[in-house]
Amino acid sequence: MEIHITSKEMVKPFSKEIYLRKPFYLSSFDQLVQAHYVPAILSYSKPNDSHFNTAQILVRLKESLSKALNQFYPLSGRTIDNLYIGSYDKGIPYVEARVKGCLADCIEQTELESFNQLLPVQCYCSVPTSTSPQMAIQINIFDCSGIAIAFSASHKVMDATTVSTFIKSWAAFNRGSDGKIPNPEMLDAGSRLFPPLDPIPLNYIFSMEKLWLEGWYATRRFVFDEHAIATLKFRVKSKRLPHPSRAAALGAFLWKHATLASRAAFGHSKPSVLTQSVNFRPIMKPRLPNHAIGNLHGIAVSTYNSAEPERDIELHQLAYLAREAINVFKDQISVLQIGDTVKFQTDQFNLAADIGSRDDMEIFEFTSWLNTVIGPDLILDGVR
Repeated sequence: MEIHITSKEMVKPFSKEIYLRKPFYLSSFDQLVQAHYVPAILSYSKPNDSHFNTAQILVRLKESLSKALNQFYPLSGRTIDNLYIGSYDKGIPYVEARVKGCLADCIEQTELESFNQLLPVQCYCSVPTSTSPQMAIQINIFDCSGIAIAFSASHKVMDATTVSTFIKSWAAFNRGSDGKIPNPEMLDAGSRLFPPLDPIPLNYIFSMEKLWLEGWYATRRFVFDEHAIATLKFRVKSKRLPHPSRAAALGAFLWKHATLASRAAFGHSKPSVLTQSVNFRPIMKPRLPNHAIGNLHGIAVSTYNSAEPERDIELHQLAYLAREAINVFKDQISVLQIGDTVKFQTDQFNLAADIGSRDDMEIFEFTSWLNTVIGPDLILDGVR
């Protein structure tokens, strides 16, 4: 893939009054996340429209991005002392690039590492917390006039819900609609519910660093069509789980075969642990809005340890274990309704620290973006 960078700049909030906003405090969950970027790439082919104008689209994208940053102003700042975000005048890196070739051919590539060239910064590696922007964006224009919008979002303050809600606001402004968020005072609901810790226990920090970024990362793509998903849902269905979701069915399948691969590699069985990231915004009462910024998700943990190593791993059993772990997590959320957030976050931190310190088990992390608002038609109106 041949790419030529045509421009680089910093995009800042539309209104300079934003620069005077008070510091935006991290939540205790944000503090424990090692700063690193997570990618997302949205692709749009050129429509059958003679009025399609790439230059106008690029201008509109940048202007609407500035308006969206007005709403999500902490994303324009920098993290200070792992305690709060300030310096909202710093902005986010915004890159435009020309790509030789056709978008459709790029999407069909099997060597996914080539997609890294479409990203504005390197992902899945530790970056300095105090100097790194919260997000970077690269707009890639192909010879066919197809467009790939690439995001690198810092997991320090952005989980999947934060990313998708920001994109939804950007999309609305870009289409000329109202992208303003309701109740903007709820942006910092996470840090008010889980205030930052000062100091942070060192055992939590070391364990989270190991859990997040230790080891090598590789990306592989496996496509499951509608028929395959339906088959998996049928296979994992049981009396204890009569109506499995798509995520539960696919998660059980991936967990099983990752466990079998580990067994084959090491020649023996280890206890197998599945951790699932659960967004607790919609679970709480009253629920938190999606535009509440931060890592507002917890860990649901399932353990499989067969007493008979040679026995086949049953998909329906894994699906039930995974679903039950989420149900237990939701029950724990009820603790928050009486204001005892300290116990909840301590339990979560201790759980993560225990998992991160274990070498006698295989740990698999599973995250679903199924219910996020990221979709193919959000940014470019009329472009699919």
